[in-house]
Amino acid sequence: MVITQAPFRMSFFGGGTDFPGFYEEYGGKVISTTIDKYCYVHIRHLPPFFEYNNEITYSKRERVISVDEIEHPAIREAMKFLDMRELTLTYDADLPARSGLGTSSSFAVAMLLGFYALKGKYVDKKRLAKEAIYLERNLCGESGGLQDQIAAAYGGLNKIVFSQDGFEVKPVIISNERKDRLNSSLMLFFTGFSRFSYTVQQKHEKALKTKKQQLLEMLSLVDEAEALLTSGDLDEVGRLLDHTWRLKRGVNKAVTTDAIDQAYETAMKAGALGGKLLGAGGGGFLLFYVQPDKQNQVRRALSALKEVPFRFETGGARILYYASEFYTLPEEAGENVENRD
Repeated sequence: MVITQAPFRMSFFGGGTDFPGFYEEYGGKVISTTIDKYCYVHIRHLPPFFEYNNEITYSKRERVISVDEIEHPAIREAMKFLDMRELTLTYDADLPARSGLGTSSSFAVAMLLGFYALKGKYVDKKRLAKEAIYLERNLCGESGGLQDQIAAAYGGLNKIVFSQDGFEVKPVIISNERKDRLNSSLMLFFTGFSRFSYTVQQKHEKALKTKKQQLLEMLSLVDEAEALLTSGDLDEVGRLLDHTWRLKRGVNKAVTTDAIDQAYETAMKAGALGGKLLGAGGGGFLLFYVQPDKQNQVRRALSALKEVPFRFETGGARILYYASEFYTLPEEAGENVENRD
């Protein structure tokens, strides 16, 4: 039996430059952090006493004989990819899916980590991230960038650099005192909307060529943001969030709605220095940078929305519980993906 955990992420700067169609030509960079909100995956082999061979529980329950019958695409393809069968798998999470925090990618990471552990195999963070990317982008054919899987696997506050050679994870060097100040200046609100991010991501992919200048500016802001985080005026981080959010809206109008725009402007008038909608857009969580003495004003102004307190985390994906099982499967498929980017 294995129980795994993977954190959700907040993307601050550079979102959209992590698409291969952009970074393979111009390079890409993002700054993101993981937070103390997680998904959990519980996996064990199913005893042979039932009319079904696999039991999958998420927002619905699937009981099937063949892996090919599983409706959930990521679970089905991951089980085929690593030759998993006769399983019971349960997904749970601290926050709702389709909310802009990379929840689907965190699930993919936690699931793959659990599959390897059930086989008694170790997988490092880089391979875990690369195989989660391969699962979602290639096997499932989903549109999107590549930052979410990397953030969930590695954890922490990082600058992730993309190139034709793959990706590199560089921790943002920031003192504990500054990190606490940053954390204390951020407020997170759930808009009450959720959406399938791939519909927004598909529109973003189409905009990569026509909105090149905006994306190049978003790319240039990443190093500026890193300098502010490490040694500059942290309040300027908030103002830069506002700037990059307005740029993102110019790249893809599908990232926002009238209701989201209204909530954003309400928070800005109440004292927020900046903010953004997290994730691909269209719904989910709004993040604001607010000086502590203005936070009650913003809280009152957005009283119709659910505020979610959070803290930064640094652990990334991990195994919470492991008990080996006496169960043998054929030699694993998927061993040939170690060098995929």
